[in-house]
Amino acid sequence: MDLSGCLPFWEKLTAAQREALTREAVLRTAPRGAVLHRGGDDCLGLLAVRSGQLRAYILSAEGREITLYRLFERDMCLLSAACVLRGIQFDVTVEAEKDASFWVIPAGLYHQLMESSAAVANYTNDVMGGRFSEVMWLMEQILWQRFDQRLALFLLEESRLEGGAVLPLTHERIAAHLGTAREVVTRMLRYFQQEGLVKLSRGTVELTDPGRLEALAGA
Repeated sequence: MDLSGCLPFWEKLTAAQREALTREAVLRTAPRGAVLHRGGDDCLGLLAVRSGQLRAYILSAEGREITLYRLFERDMCLLSAACVLRGIQFDVTVEAEKDASFWVIPAGLYHQLMESSAAVANYTNDVMGGRFSEVMWLMEQILWQRFDQRLALFLLEESRLEGGAVLPLTHERIAAHLGTAREVVTRMLRYFQQEGLVKLSRGTVELTDPGRLEALAGA
């Protein structure tokens, strides 16, 4: 997939704008686990995902992580260039959750495009609105849902992403996604195993009763 396939507004750009993007955007790759952007002081540029999977998360002062959202093929990460977005003050870290390739669009160029193209400005507003909705949904989960419900929902989502019932996940990794301590995850997973919902082994969690997990997640 070339750059045009990653940008929904490509056809609405002028020839000069397309030429500038083609000239200045850089295609990069990153292995699983690589940190691509770290906090508000790092204005990397816009990331347009070509393949793979990225994760955006925040980090507490104590070093605890919580996942805000994931990015997949054709998604764009705006917060990696928050320096060009007025009023956005997020110290978000972005990492490659799976081996990934992505286009990096310089922040200055994207800012010029937003000012000169209504299509780019509207797209940017739509993406930011969508990300805000995702973060608000996450806050509602944390504030109003029990942890067993959140864990069940997370495991079901991972199963859909992986396309199977066996998930290559450590307890520490689950804790990082959900913003809690590893010990809390371990206790709840052991309870799930006792109830026949999952089967645990080193580095993996197997969903043995997805139906009951769905009922729990929706409780």
